[in-house]
Amino acid sequence: MGSLQPHIRLGNDLNVTYAVLPGDPKRVERVMEFLDSPKELAFNREYHSAIGFYKGVKILVVSTGIGGPSLGIAVEELNNIGVTALIRIGSCGALQPHLKIGDLVIASGAVRNDGASLAYIEKGYPAVSNPELLFFIKNATERLQISHHFGIVRSHDSFYTDNEGNIDKFWSKRNVLASDMETAPLLVISALRNLQAASILNVVVSASGDLHEGINDYVDGERNAEQGEKNEILLALETFALLDKVKNERD
Repeated sequence: MGSLQPHIRLGNDLNVTYAVLPGDPKRVERVMEFLDSPKELAFNREYHSAIGFYKGVKILVVSTGIGGPSLGIAVEELNNIGVTALIRIGSCGALQPHLKIGDLVIASGAVRNDGASLAYIEKGYPAVSNPELLFFIKNATERLQISHHFGIVRSHDSFYTDNEGNIDKFWSKRNVLASDMETAPLLVISALRNLQAASILNVVVSASGDLHEGINDYVDGERNAEQGEKNEILLALETFALLDKVKNERD
């Protein structure tokens, strides 16, 4: 492959502009089930990749692992090979009681409590989703009739800090919907590199739920979380199909 990237092990000869970014490498295989002519590409460290077509649109799928640093590497290397639009499909813990397991949270922006985005630029720089992608995500949710919530999320670097419960309560009172570890660095790095980016998150832990119990339920294939994962995959793919259609009409 031309210009093979050192971590994702992909090159610019793929000629692809859209990328779906799950965190979990195993989720790549589940995305492939929604694609026509899917083909596995590479698996190096946390970066598992595949390519295929959805409604005739070429889609790249690359897992990013856990946390901002590994995601940041993926974003930089995807930019190097010509990707211009990225949608994260990840999991999150709810901070609001009305969010149910399996609901989707679509980030309009993110609290930057992570270290990776700070390594790029000071905290006054906003972590916001690309408005055009958000427009098409909203359009797709209406078409697919998927339960979802738009709003601010919080990205952080550990589940296990000594004060995690109080931190969650603080942000819950500020109307932050949910927490993850990757949305803020995705949005900041993508904006700095002039890429379109958005984040769709599947609620796997309720606001009153226990972290360990929630994650274990998810791993065991808890029904609502599993349906939420399918919904976020389909929503990301449908969004790219709509975006591509409009771009072709412009051309």
